[in-house]
Amino acid sequence: MNVTVIGLGPMGQAMAGAYVSGGYEVTVWNRTPAKADELVTRGAKRAGSVEEALTASELVVLSLIDYDAMYAILEQAPATALVGRTVANLTSDIPDRARRAAAWLAERGAVQITGGVQVPPPVIGTPEAMTYYSGPKDAIEAHRSALEVLTGIDYLGEDPGLAVLYYQIGIDMFWTGLAGYLHGQAVAEANGISAEQFLPNAIKTMDFRYFLEFYAPRIAAGRHEGDVDRVSMGVASLEHVVHTTRASGVDSSLPAAVLEVFRRGVAAGHGQDSLTSLVDVLKR
Repeated sequence: MNVTVIGLGPMGQAMAGAYVSGGYEVTVWNRTPAKADELVTRGAKRAGSVEEALTASELVVLSLIDYDAMYAILEQAPATALVGRTVANLTSDIPDRARRAAAWLAERGAVQITGGVQVPPPVIGTPEAMTYYSGPKDAIEAHRSALEVLTGIDYLGEDPGLAVLYYQIGIDMFWTGLAGYLHGQAVAEANGISAEQFLPNAIKTMDFRYFLEFYAPRIAAGRHEGDVDRVSMGVASLEHVVHTTRASGVDSSLPAAVLEVFRRGVAAGHGQDSLTSLVDVLKR
């Protein structure tokens, strides 16, 4: 019941805290040592070096800003400090770099299991928390109980890049969706409608479950018939949005960018097809 956590940003703090609360012997390391102070008062051990942090536990959890930070930190220790370690790399980056990191760690005698955490720090350690994982299944199973202290496990396969790929797809949708909300709220406030006043409408509008469940089988089957919606309808609708935005004195660059994608769909011959045909336009 011991684990090392390297990286004590908000996510790393939440993870190390969950292990302390779960009765684990927790070793922590951060480039700014003071970030470990509260955890140390709760019972965690502050490692004096990266080597000490790595050799303290078989399972090492990395929670860093990117893989450049990972290399910069792990290269402070001799390669022998990684031998026999399982590195749960929960650092955000891109799929190819996750694959290269797995190979780099393997050359040094360690095993990487890649993770993409699907929840914000306050949700770590709660029943609804979930993380995408990929990499050697036996390594994940060997440390399942420790990993589940943090979140549930959504295992995707052996490819170490899969967890990062799924994570980045989700982040793509997350930022794009929230940017749409913020833009809509900017238009609302420009017209005297507060965030609290518009909140029920925003929640209803941003609930895409019906549409996702309706469209996903059609996309999978390559069916884009315009029996429910058409790209040309989307163009007309988005033009109204852009005009309303500009009339409200709000920056229209975000809806204008979406309008441009719809116009590209019309130019590609999809004017009478469903908006799902834009998947092919975007892929090209």
